[in-house]
Amino acid sequence: MMQNAFAILSQQNEASRPQTLDDLLAGMALLLPMLDVIPNAAIFIKDLQARYVMANRTLVQRCGLKDLRPLLGKTSAEVFPAQLGPGYTEQDRRVLEEGFVLEDQLELHLYGSREPGWCLTHKRPLYDRNHRIIGLAGISVDLQTASETHPAYQRLAAVDEYIRANFNRRVSLGELTRIAGISVAQLERYCKRVFHLTPRQMIQKVRLEHAHRLLHGDLPITEVALQCGYTDHSAFTRQFKASTGFTPRQYRSATGQ
Repeated sequence: MMQNAFAILSQQNEASRPQTLDDLLAGMALLLPMLDVIPNAAIFIKDLQARYVMANRTLVQRCGLKDLRPLLGKTSAEVFPAQLGPGYTEQDRRVLEEGFVLEDQLELHLYGSREPGWCLTHKRPLYDRNHRIIGLAGISVDLQTASETHPAYQRLAAVDEYIRANFNRRVSLGELTRIAGISVAQLERYCKRVFHLTPRQMIQKVRLEHAHRLLHGDLPITEVALQCGYTDHSAFTRQFKASTGFTPRQYRSATGQ
């Protein structure tokens, strides 16, 4: 998978690593046309200032641009809407300054229609031969629709329905395995194959979707957290910010509520 290719790119042995980011980009020039034909994934490389130095056509189009050139040299905060861009750039700085590796992060992105949609994001630092960070590589893959042809689909559809009916309280894996009639290991594996999410991510997605709706009203944020199944307000804030780049209060302000 494409995210595995980026993992390999960031974990090369020291002798094969580039000396500079320009060296790496020169080596990837022949690969870019292949990345351009992937419609459901935004793929990019950024420099130490979190500025784009390479991006595929899908990302260019989702930034509302016709070609790559206007995107180069800009950060996510400069090209994405205010509800999304600053959070991406803050995330980038963690990767660049701390060597943080982001794996399978469920978050909002822009689809081809320029409407927000869910994706799974991966970001990794890029190192030179002296093990110094010279940039980052990332990919945000659109969350695919459920695989209804999978043999376990009906069992997992019941799990999904149960989550949607009970997300406002703590839902345990034990409850979900009883509904599906399978083990925890099977539940984890089949959920990834059918819904492309872990059971925990399925719960998180439903809760955050409900939070987005409630934050467009005037319900107190502490009450929004409770109605979305978070008894710990700080946990709600952390998870909401991880998916949107904003705290719930900042999101409400940005949407004019």
